[in-house]
Amino acid sequence: MTLTTAEIAKLIAGEVLGDPSATLTGFANADAAKPGDLTFAETDEFFIAAENSAATAIIAGKGSSSTKKIVIRVENPRIAFAKALAVFFPEPKFAPGIHPSAVIAASAQVDPTAHIGPHCTIGERVKIGAQVVLQAGNFIGDDSVLGEESNLFPNVTIYSRTLIGKRVRIHAGTVIGSDGFGYVFDSGFHRKVPQVGNVIIGDNVEIGSNSSVDRGALGSTVIGKGTKIDNLVQIAHNVEIGEHCILCAQVGIAGSAKVGSYVVMAGQVGIAGHLKIGNRVTVGSKAGVMHNIPDGEQWLGAPAQPDKQAKRIMIAMQRLPDLFKKIAAWEKKLGVNE
Repeated sequence: MTLTTAEIAKLIAGEVLGDPSATLTGFANADAAKPGDLTFAETDEFFIAAENSAATAIIAGKGSSSTKKIVIRVENPRIAFAKALAVFFPEPKFAPGIHPSAVIAASAQVDPTAHIGPHCTIGERVKIGAQVVLQAGNFIGDDSVLGEESNLFPNVTIYSRTLIGKRVRIHAGTVIGSDGFGYVFDSGFHRKVPQVGNVIIGDNVEIGSNSSVDRGALGSTVIGKGTKIDNLVQIAHNVEIGEHCILCAQVGIAGSAKVGSYVVMAGQVGIAGHLKIGNRVTVGSKAGVMHNIPDGEQWLGAPAQPDKQAKRIMIAMQRLPDLFKKIAAWEKKLGVNE
């Protein structure tokens, strides 16, 4: 792909300092860039590296300028970076049609613009919307619905009655709608509680590889629109997650927890069952949350606590070795026997 700096600037809402007609043929990090490449810098350190690289042009912040390179100045270099990458590395296109090895129930409705790849199975009364992509080896259970432009990567499994919105992306190996982990102890054994609910996923959700979203025991497990879920995440039965949340790798949310909108959970966060996590909450890495969290708060630690309290405890713990030495010295001075 070949574009001028002016064309790129228009696409990313930028301003060109230098030759607007210079051609750009690629996008690369500064240390790997070659003539014709566009690179980006969001800090002074990165900008110096970009200036000294072979790149033709640099995406940078509003105050940036250079005597060595063409600069495309933008309000937010990170956002512009994402937009430019999508231009130079567009998503692959999938031609409409159904692979001969696919197995599709007679009662299923598949939009003619959908792409159904090899070895996919589509159950009874399933509805596949316009421009949906099933890449390969996907299983879609009975009575499920996939909204338009959704994309399932290879070997994604969708259990029955799952409702998936528009432009949803689900990566390889993920399972949506499996049984919730529900048992009751009865006469010396664990009796399974039937899991008869479903999963509802809103528009523009992305779910990483090898994650699992369990269906409700009764009712639905819900993931709100715009939420992004990383790899290896476990969402249990009847969990409700709000809109535009970020769940990083290895997060685990126990059954019936309610998560607000614009929540960020760092890696390996654990949320106990039946808790309520408010809107715009941030939970730090490896936190074990055992209590409700009000709107807007930041919590850390295991067990998790408000960030200021957790930091005070961490600092106090770091001082314990010195404190023990002082106590030992006092005991020796006072002749205290152990």
